[in-house]
Amino acid sequence: MPGTVHIVGAGLAGLSAAVRLADRGAPVTVYEAAGHGGGRCRSYYDDKMNCRIDNGNHLLLSGNHATFDYLKQIGSERSLVGATHAEFPFLDVRTGESWSVKPDPGVIPWSLFSGSGRVPRTRLREYLRGLSLAFARPAATVSQCLAGPGELFEKFWEPLSVSVLNTEADQASARLLWPVLRETFGRGGGACIPLLVRDGLSESFVDPAIARLRQSNNSVLFNHRLRKINFSATDCVALDFAERTIDLPKDDRVILAVPANIAGSLVPGLTVPDEFRPIVNGHFRIPGGQTGVRFMGLVGGDAHWLFIRNDVASITVSAATQLANRSNEAIAARLWADICVALNLGEPAMAEHRIVKEKRATFAQTPAQVLKRPGPQTTFKNLYLAGDWTQNGLPATIEGTIRSGRLAADMVK
Repeated sequence: MPGTVHIVGAGLAGLSAAVRLADRGAPVTVYEAAGHGGGRCRSYYDDKMNCRIDNGNHLLLSGNHATFDYLKQIGSERSLVGATHAEFPFLDVRTGESWSVKPDPGVIPWSLFSGSGRVPRTRLREYLRGLSLAFARPAATVSQCLAGPGELFEKFWEPLSVSVLNTEADQASARLLWPVLRETFGRGGGACIPLLVRDGLSESFVDPAIARLRQSNNSVLFNHRLRKINFSATDCVALDFAERTIDLPKDDRVILAVPANIAGSLVPGLTVPDEFRPIVNGHFRIPGGQTGVRFMGLVGGDAHWLFIRNDVASITVSAATQLANRSNEAIAARLWADICVALNLGEPAMAEHRIVKEKRATFAQTPAQVLKRPGPQTTFKNLYLAGDWTQNGLPATIEGTIRSGRLAADMVK
């Protein structure tokens, strides 16, 4: 058993590592530069909207096994809501046409072969293109594998890949999309039931984890920004925070669960992804007293996904490089137009809203940048890495982030 494990970063990668280690009996201290945990996966009260909102929007699938293991560990596995079967509703905001993607319950997609389960005006060969991802060359992009004659690319493959990889389909790594399809759609409808948080991201993923760590006599310290790591030839020997310097005994270990650019500035010789993509989220109060939690995919407009939780509509634009450069009010006007069409609201005045720009939401998941992802082990014996930008077998998603924390924790000896 090691000494104390010092985890720098209280995002999902750091928290998943901390919970996993604490459950094994290892003493853990988590340090977070901000005054809250969760990183990009958090909730907060917005004074302008007079309600609590999530920083961003996240759709989970029932096949995300690392995520559900984590939620079970922290006692919040029942905090997600969704349908009892796999169905992904879509709307074309230009034409008003709607359709649903409904994976078969079993592994064999019988409805695709018969035609009953296909998106209107699509053919079987458009779906079979998905298998090409398994054999994609390292430099291949999603468009090179999946684009072609037919409407399925625009109506399903492209919105799926952009939301998963947060990178334009003509630049995104085809190889990185394949494990997502294999672990969800490839296992049948039971593994790709869409789920959303019932109350908020912090309520599901962050607050219960912090409470569990503290209940087991481990520490989570906020407003602790790491300025420098001191190294010997083989180990890190001290953590230099603005408030104090912590010397590391021989048996202590460190997991660095911070953004890629920060890790690259702290660890000598570390290669990390250095190109990023933004995500724009818009949150709007909806007139008319909507209730419940639901979602839909959007094509033909600016947005990719619309999430409704009671009287708040939250809309997401992935790979939003051009949109993120516009003013918040210009963005709000465009996203509100999509919402009004999607929810058949007519033309009401724009509701109270909040635009959230995450300019470095994820690393650009291109073939070249994927090659820069480091594994959890570093050249220093007592230093490990975690984060959605590390090599964990998945894209920069919640599932990949949580899995990265678990991989780092399992390296600690």
